[in-house]
Amino acid sequence: MNRNSFLIIVFLCLAASLPAFGKKEKNSPAPAITVVQVTGVVRLVGTANFPELIIDNSQTAWYIAKEEADKLHDMQYRTVTVEGEETVRELKFGNGMSAGIRRDLKNIRIISVD
Repeated sequence: MNRNSFLIIVFLCLAASLPAFGKKEKNSPAPAITVVQVTGVVRLVGTANFPELIIDNSQTAWYIAKEEADKLHDMQYRTVTVEGEETVRELKFGNGMSAGIRRDLKNIRIISVD
């Protein structure tokens, strides 16, 4: 009887730990980086804890990298033209469905301010 109860406890512990192993994650390819010239209105979005600057035009919004935000912080609600490295990533929900596309800009250079 002692041996049977020990085997049942071992079996239950192993069965409980199986979901912890999960599935292997797929390696996603590195996002492509291209140099683009962007014109749009500089806006501040997000919450007080996580503010982000974006350049927004009628079709697309580009998120400015945090280390570059000080260059555009004083130009909010003004139309600017900048050049920078664009990284495009597809965002996904936890269940694998697409959540849209995010475009990030870094290493920006201000060309003009209107």
